[in-house]
Amino acid sequence: MDYSRKPDWLKARLPSQSSYFQVAGLLKKGRLHTICESGRCPNIGECWERKTATFLILGNICTRNCAFCAVDKGRPQPLDETEPQQVLAAVGAMGLRYVVITSVTRDDLPDGGAEVFYRTIKLIKDNYPQVKVEVLVPDFKGEQGPLLNVLAAGPEVVSHNLETTANLYPEINRPVTNYYRSLSLLQLAHEHGALTKSGLMVGLGESLADLKQAFLDLRENGCELLTIGQYLQPTRQQAPVRRYYPPTEFEELRQLALELGFKEVASGPLVRSSYFADKLYEASRS
Repeated sequence: MDYSRKPDWLKARLPSQSSYFQVAGLLKKGRLHTICESGRCPNIGECWERKTATFLILGNICTRNCAFCAVDKGRPQPLDETEPQQVLAAVGAMGLRYVVITSVTRDDLPDGGAEVFYRTIKLIKDNYPQVKVEVLVPDFKGEQGPLLNVLAAGPEVVSHNLETTANLYPEINRPVTNYYRSLSLLQLAHEHGALTKSGLMVGLGESLADLKQAFLDLRENGCELLTIGQYLQPTRQQAPVRRYYPPTEFEELRQLALELGFKEVASGPLVRSSYFADKLYEASRS
């Protein structure tokens, strides 16, 4: 297969409804970033038409240089102290009932930005107690204190992406030790009562055995929800795609993960960690 050309099942819809442009306007007005834009998510049209977005806090410049990610890297700007209030305003203006909050990795901050996560979640909970909040957090360099601070704000779901299999961590410019650091973070969140979630990309060169081991590692460390999606090379600077998985194989991976004990699994070519996050949460509670 020519991996410079995407197969038909990877074609996403272009935005067409006015709600997409309403969301875009609200985010621009509030000076808010989203992983939808920064991560070049293929589902941006569909999700914004549904008036859902994953808020990207702590700015939009990451201090790490993972080989799969399209988010800008470099020296971040100082924190915007109004960011939590701006997220709150957008939640109200969009009439959201389920909010996903993520961030760039901020290794330059003593707590990795955990206090901003806490303040953002707490503001939403205090003002809109009916709203469910999911957070997709960085690894906080393996320190427990920052994660415990995030947990204290009471998010319904704590997500942290494993991204790929242990043997491929060097391929994405991550030390293998970070794989086990991520598992420990999920285990700690699980031990403190959070509903835990992770995400994996496929197509970077992993085998089925590699994936099964990653599923087992996640389950053994308390992970309950899982997303599996096709890796897409954002630009020529990122790692290349080694293989495109057809939709039938994504369904097979979903069934395998469910057999290994996950409460719910979203698996498909265009699935991303926050894609239809509200539906995955609801399915896990039924």
